[in-house]
Amino acid sequence: MTAQLHVDDLLAAARDKAGLSEFGDDWFLEPLGVLVSALNEEARLSGLGAEMTRRRLTALLVDRLRLRALQREHPEILDVEPVVAGVICGLPRTGSTLLHRLLATSPKLTATLSWETSYPVPFPGEGPDAPERKHRAQQRMRAFLELSPDFGDIHTVQWDGPEEEVILVDRSFTSMSFDSFYWVPRYGDWLRAADQRKAYAELRQWLQVLQWQDPARAGKRWVLKSPHHLTAVDTVLDTFDGCRIVMTHRSPLRAVPSYASMVRTMSAQYSDATDPVAIGRYWSERFATCLRDFGAVRAKRPERFVDVRFDTMLTEPVAGARRVLEALGLPADEADDAAFESYVERDRRERHAAHSYTAADFGLSPEQLSRDFAFYQEGFS
Repeated sequence: MTAQLHVDDLLAAARDKAGLSEFGDDWFLEPLGVLVSALNEEARLSGLGAEMTRRRLTALLVDRLRLRALQREHPEILDVEPVVAGVICGLPRTGSTLLHRLLATSPKLTATLSWETSYPVPFPGEGPDAPERKHRAQQRMRAFLELSPDFGDIHTVQWDGPEEEVILVDRSFTSMSFDSFYWVPRYGDWLRAADQRKAYAELRQWLQVLQWQDPARAGKRWVLKSPHHLTAVDTVLDTFDGCRIVMTHRSPLRAVPSYASMVRTMSAQYSDATDPVAIGRYWSERFATCLRDFGAVRAKRPERFVDVRFDTMLTEPVAGARRVLEALGLPADEADDAAFESYVERDRRERHAAHSYTAADFGLSPEQLSRDFAFYQEGFS
């Protein structure tokens, strides 16, 4: 039987590893407790999966300790003002990654980089170039791709490229990452009913830390991106005053099975007992609920939303990025156009094999998806 995870053991291991003891506000113990319980009772972790999970959770706790220590040592970090211009939402697999990486090339914008989301706090004695953190991030990505060799065909990964800041939110244990990597429906139920204001307040603190470390970000606005933000649209709008939600749209008949395929690939690292049909039905139901909630928020605050079609990102990515930049109050100029064109060309060269899947692989059908998402397709897709 796989060894059980225990919150107290994880906290003690993190304190030991960090040589620190102050976690600050202990609000995070509730989501951590829910997650650990679901991992023990639902996730069917393999021996390797359990050990990897133990290390992962410990590392996240270590970063919480190191964040608090850094804030105490450098209180000026709390005076940094990260300005978020846009937050890209939308279902996964809707062109949001391409749009995010395109916008991040604009000289007017900045985004979290993959290595930063893995190692956001400076190592002791490390200079501003962060060579050790970058080296470890490269090693970490290689190890991940060895465990999931098909993942790169589904989602292009770049250790030094823009990446979803939801990986920073993982350190609050209030994140869609966890029910994507593990079969933990009980945790997913908790997440979608949770008040995420403290998690987003902490995300803002992480942006402060990254902006403080990199003077080149001065004067730039942030562009964020993650489907996780669909679980807390109101909270996003309240946390990042003045930002706009950039919603990417694609028919759920394609997007939902595509994400189910991605989840199956990721969760196979941790469990030898993944159930593709259960995964498909889980995410179909989850995304239908998210989109209904999204529609309710949008109806109350329509001026805060921008729409981008998947087809636009396929056929006219530069035009799509220019239109979004303008909607964010930052009209594109020649420097933006050059950056966008350069990225599109590089992306075409680096794009991997086509991602192959069918709805039936995950217990889904076009008829069922059309029925369950009719309310959304009529309005947007």
